[in-house]
Amino acid sequence: MARINFVELPARDLGAARSFYSSVFGWELTDFGPSYSCTMTGTVDLGLQGDMSEAPTAPLPVVLVDDIDAALTAVEAAGGSISKPIFAFPGGRRFHFLDPNGLELAIMQTD
Repeated sequence: MARINFVELPARDLGAARSFYSSVFGWELTDFGPSYSCTMTGTVDLGLQGDMSEAPTAPLPVVLVDDIDAALTAVEAAGGSISKPIFAFPGGRRFHFLDPNGLELAIMQTD
């Protein structure tokens, strides 16, 4: 079953973003290297991307799937365009695509 499990935000000042979300909501964030932090609740989590060369320009919904290759085929067959090919990250693989309205989403599969 596919579901949105993650929303990634750009974070020009990662430390300030971590402090803000921790203070306001009491969220515990886990660091993955010097430029990425995220919650790890297992429901809908928040990722903060501090590397502006990798950061989305707007909030990026991430959909969890069981078969990333089948999802890529389905996106292309339905007319979506791939904006970032499949790549590995700690914990899985993902790709980004644009829907027919030009909105960017990502699809991920965990290891």
